[in-house]
Amino acid sequence: MPSKVSEAFTLRCYPFREADLIVSFYTRDQGRLRGVARGARRLKNSFGSGLERLSMVRMHYRQKENVELVQLNSCDLIESQFSLASDYPSGVALDYFAELCEQLLPPHEPNEKFFRLLGSVLEHLRNATEAERAHGPWLSVTYFTLWAVRLSGFLHDLRISDESREIAKEMLITPIGKLQPRDWTQATAPDLRRALIDAVEHHIERRLITARVLETL
Repeated sequence: MPSKVSEAFTLRCYPFREADLIVSFYTRDQGRLRGVARGARRLKNSFGSGLERLSMVRMHYRQKENVELVQLNSCDLIESQFSLASDYPSGVALDYFAELCEQLLPPHEPNEKFFRLLGSVLEHLRNATEAERAHGPWLSVTYFTLWAVRLSGFLHDLRISDESREIAKEMLITPIGKLQPRDWTQATAPDLRRALIDAVEHHIERRLITARVLETL
């Protein structure tokens, strides 16, 4: 069973047994994976802060064929999001990004554009100016949401006003760091929010509700 090394974002950790964790992580070359990090809950372990939410790491693991859970050996921290954790709105945004990745990304399917999207949004949050921080992380959240559903194939035609459609297209073309502030009319925000909520609810919540209904049959 050869060892593999992948650049990855840690998405979520679950307690497993007395000293272990189940780790969900998103790799650049293998897509979203889940693995067992043995001894990760002990004070001295080989993972350190690399298992913190949305840390970017080099994950060392072993993967058996036809086995869902990989075996995690260690990880090397590349970029931490610790500087964002002390800011409550940014912390909520990190939780949202991780949850959306969990729900939208199918396992074992690489998506280089999605990986770069997550990295660029996190970088934008870390490098935000004081003025940008004062307005909260909502530019990053909206940009990530719009692109996430687009890259996942869920974003249908936007049946909204011309102004809102123009803003949406601008966000899909322009890198987040180069977006310019603009005045929105009273109808713009509800238009975009309605389009995004419709896409997410239609493709994610309906699937989850259907799964629960099937379990009761």
